[in-house]
Amino acid sequence: MDTISAELRRFITDRAKDRCEYCLAPQTFALHKHEPDHIIPRQHGGETSSDNLALACFRCNRYKGPNLGSIDPDTGELVGFFHPRRHHWREHFRLGDGIIIPLTAEARVTVLILRLNDEDRAFERRALMSEGLY
Repeated sequence: MDTISAELRRFITDRAKDRCEYCLAPQTFALHKHEPDHIIPRQHGGETSSDNLALACFRCNRYKGPNLGSIDPDTGELVGFFHPRRHHWREHFRLGDGIIIPLTAEARVTVLILRLNDEDRAFERRALMSEGLY
């Protein structure tokens, strides 16, 4: 099992500006500290390197697990998740009233599997947005 050095953790956190790279939740207001996520999980050949690590909140990381993608609910096709090192968030998602709106197939499967719009997550997002913190 690869370990992630303190230096690499700091780099990942700084690069993400202390936000989950999937749902954009700020680490400052998280109950659990955000953690490095292997974008391509180790069991699928993903390396423990800065190019394959993203900062993820506890919920996004747990829901993603060792998955690489899922079935797009619109097309029925197998699609990979949003990839924080290759994709730009604003090209795949839009934020509206606390809801993360998917704009692409990658975004649709990411929203679905990571449960980005669960009621409690949307509520928290709206509350942070109303205070200018999201």
